[in-house]
Amino acid sequence: MFSGRLDVGSTNGKGTALRVFELLNPRGLGRSEMFKILLVEDNKNCREAFKEHLSLHFPQVVIEEAVDGRQAMEKLKDSQAGLIFMDINLPDESGLQLTRKIKAQYPDINVIILTSYDLPEYRDAAIRFGATDFLVKGSSDDARVLSFIKSHL
Repeated sequence: MFSGRLDVGSTNGKGTALRVFELLNPRGLGRSEMFKILLVEDNKNCREAFKEHLSLHFPQVVIEEAVDGRQAMEKLKDSQAGLIFMDINLPDESGLQLTRKIKAQYPDINVIILTSYDLPEYRDAAIRFGATDFLVKGSSDDARVLSFIKSHL
């Protein structure tokens, strides 16, 4: 189980900022048991910022990147992630449809939808399609994010 703080912020037209702090590893994963995260995000700035913060604060975590659904599925064939952060709008398919596909093939992977769109129909669809959680960029408070990380990583 991991714990820490994840701050997600987004401004229309200005991109997304993601910051991760204070990772602890009470489960005691050894160096040979690297936890893997897959970032599925077509926005290069968002993806790189998220990866940079994760890498800086969580050097023991392997972080893979994918810009679309095809690339995400290829990455999962090579190395199964324990956690996926999924953008809802991808160039080749909906992040919701991709979540359904991933959960059908890899039911143990946690998929977290990250989006700027706080719409009830998106929330409902995310859960219906198998997402573990749905976080709106810029509106998640620290307590919820801390609880989320503890229960899903």
